[in-house]
Amino acid sequence: MSPIDDTPSDDVSCPNEPLASLISRIAQGDHEAFTAFYQLTCRRVYGLARRTIIDAEISRETTQDVFLIVWEHARKFNPAKGSPMSWLMVITHRRAVDRVRAEQRGSRREIVWGTKAIQHPFDEVTEGFSDPIETKLVMEGLAQLTSLQRESISLAFYGCLTYPEVAERLGVPVATVKSRIRDGLRQLKNYLGPVLPIR
Repeated sequence: MSPIDDTPSDDVSCPNEPLASLISRIAQGDHEAFTAFYQLTCRRVYGLARRTIIDAEISRETTQDVFLIVWEHARKFNPAKGSPMSWLMVITHRRAVDRVRAEQRGSRREIVWGTKAIQHPFDEVTEGFSDPIETKLVMEGLAQLTSLQRESISLAFYGCLTYPEVAERLGVPVATVKSRIRDGLRQLKNYLGPVLPIR
């Protein structure tokens, strides 16, 4: 398969008949049909993946995953249930959403691991805060941080973004994001320690 660039996907005009025929041939193991199908649809697949995932490299990997699914499951395509392109877009969307969720889980694990290096982790401090007064204190603690620290922490914790995604959003290196979050959590712990019970 040819590499995919970052050029915005064009709305390639692909009549349903030829695509359906290609899928039928792919189901029989026809490599030439698969290549033709890929060339006709890869930009549309990559475009949807990129809009869903944002990250270019992960979008490329997801596009490759989608076409692997097409190769392995072409026989499952049912023209009575929709057009070939609709079928392909459903596969793409599902795979892209799976990748987003996997990246978010990875981000949360990384944040938890990083905050355990701090004596009283942020997630332990905020865990179980249901009292309005406690919530107010946490918000006041966040207000003590610099705007850059607060923005980085908010994107990572509440926006469920990975460090690279936060870095891309803010236009700074990943190391800078990690440093801001680490320092911000330490300041937050120092602020909350005297006024809230910390385990």
